[in-house]
Amino acid sequence: MVEFSWPVRVYYEDTDAGGIVYYANYLKFCERARTEWLRAAGVEQDVWLAQGIGFVVRHVALDLQAPARFNDTLTVTVEPKRIRRASIECQQQVFNAAGELLCVADVKAACVNLHTMKPVAIPGPILEVIGRGS
Repeated sequence: MVEFSWPVRVYYEDTDAGGIVYYANYLKFCERARTEWLRAAGVEQDVWLAQGIGFVVRHVALDLQAPARFNDTLTVTVEPKRIRRASIECQQQVFNAAGELLCVADVKAACVNLHTMKPVAIPGPILEVIGRGS
């Protein structure tokens, strides 16, 4: 499975009073990168949402190693680690422009029926493209 990366700029709204990225915003950066990873693989989530299928984060663990600051340019990676019948486990990393590792996120997302909020098998067309690392 291939690693994917996505650029992010730190805006003032992403920071706390000290100008450092507020920890919860790393989750937003990671969410954007996962969305773009799926989009790059040809998976447009709105198409699946219209069919009542979506991905919800079931578990996340953040390891914050160094701060990002206002106006930094970051790179957020997505590396699928395990794809199961109804879930995807990814490791995501956030680096600054100097290549310093700032954050590691381990994320498990479940595929659910949005009407019942029960797990369902990841649809074949999605599995096909994410399973081969497109």
